[in-house]
Amino acid sequence: MPIDAIVRACRSRGMTGAAILFALTVACGSRDKYVPGSVRQVLGIQTTEVRSAIAARMDSSSAPAWVTKEDWTRVRSLYKVFGDAPLWLEADGVKDRASALLQSLDEAPSHALQTFAYPIDSIRRVVDGEALAKRATPAALAEADVVLTAAFVAYASDMLMGQVDPKTISQAWHIAARKSEVDSALVRTLQTPNIASGLAAMVPQDSGYAVLRSEYARYQNIVASGGWKTVSSGSGGTALHDRLATEGYAVDSATGSQREALKSFQERHGLAPNGKLDGFTLTALNVSAEDRMHDIGSNMERMRWLPRLLGSRYIYVNVPAFRLEAYDSGQKKLEMKVVVGAEYQGRATPVFSDSMEFVVFRPYWNVTPSIAAKEFFPKYGTALPAGYETYHEKGALRIRQVPGDRNSLGLVKFMFPNDFNIYLHDTPAKALFDRADRAASHGCIRLEKPDELAEFVLGWDADRVHAAMHGADNRTVNIPTKIPVYIVYFTAYALDGQLYFGDDLYNRDDQLDDKLKGDSLALPRVSG
Repeated sequence: MPIDAIVRACRSRGMTGAAILFALTVACGSRDKYVPGSVRQVLGIQTTEVRSAIAARMDSSSAPAWVTKEDWTRVRSLYKVFGDAPLWLEADGVKDRASALLQSLDEAPSHALQTFAYPIDSIRRVVDGEALAKRATPAALAEADVVLTAAFVAYASDMLMGQVDPKTISQAWHIAARKSEVDSALVRTLQTPNIASGLAAMVPQDSGYAVLRSEYARYQNIVASGGWKTVSSGSGGTALHDRLATEGYAVDSATGSQREALKSFQERHGLAPNGKLDGFTLTALNVSAEDRMHDIGSNMERMRWLPRLLGSRYIYVNVPAFRLEAYDSGQKKLEMKVVVGAEYQGRATPVFSDSMEFVVFRPYWNVTPSIAAKEFFPKYGTALPAGYETYHEKGALRIRQVPGDRNSLGLVKFMFPNDFNIYLHDTPAKALFDRADRAASHGCIRLEKPDELAEFVLGWDADRVHAAMHGADNRTVNIPTKIPVYIVYFTAYALDGQLYFGDDLYNRDDQLDDKLKGDSLALPRVSG
């Protein structure tokens, strides 16, 4: 059919914009794309009859009871894009495409997803291949295809955007869901010749997610086997040995020493690795296996909240890990310790993303009005300590610290203008990086290796960076190409292929854990 005829047909169906574009893609796509409805018959029934039955089903306002309003809207849009063609049924009925989708639904719990949005038993009853072949009618075939599409939409939405809307459970998560990308991913996946690979591509491809999923299964097995017993400061060596061994920390078989195993446990739980059974270590040891399992599942959900593509060059800060990583072309180029916002008095570092635009060498520290009002003026009045001065801005009296080695921002700051007034910067307080718990700032993020980050973002060598850090005051240098910065919050994460737990600094885990345990009948899912 000519393109103009395709466009006229689309418009006659009320399709506009993106829907027409998708229809053209289907009609004029390359040979390596699957075209829904390309078979002439389904179980001996003409595909044109199945299309008509699907169109009638779409005209009906009744969705299956487990399908949300938002998902039903997406289902109807997909059928508009593909001209009401069956999206899952093949000439022999329920075969490879439908089977691949059902397999993905079966595996959803291994991703810590609740399956109320695609109840597999109910779906299988509708799309049972043998039963469908015996009672094949256009209406029955249409219903089976629609049920599969509704399940596909729900599963894909959960996998691509997450199952819980972070705005509903106090996660301070300000990285928006990319709903338009979800819509295009749905169409693109349906056109994949190997639908199993298309469905697999919806899963976060980050290697860290694969580690979390594997560890989630391992902790499920630990829970199923009875978990582990609590230990106390007075517990004998056997009790500690058993506790460490149950979670996979092996005691030296030659010496029987538990110290190295305990140090490994401490390191991977965000504690000072001193090999001592101190109070912080006891607290971490006595978190139940079930709670650890749920924490892993919750952080898999947080990974689904992130965009699938973070960029070719980007900076990634995980707040509970007190860690920054910089990537270029998929390779980690830099990593360092960071100090983040303290967990009190409104100093928590929020979760958001923005683009780094410029660097300031030897900056002033402009004391925020709230800090000045709460900490400086009550203590000093206008008789400020050495290195601070007052100035007027828009009629208000402000305070700033002059540039130099003692400046709270150190010798360089990295700016990505945002609504939270958060940025990365150097610090004269180097001793903070020796601590295991590094939640100590006013919300901004202090860097262990600011000179190396300057080399990364500006493309300068070390000598040029150091010259700028000891050169002119308050010098701004624009970054050649803006670099995405992601400030994230993961309390269970992968590092070098191993599972680590960070401290839930801002008490954000409990609400998310509860939702993903299935304690409620319906989760506040991301809409769109």
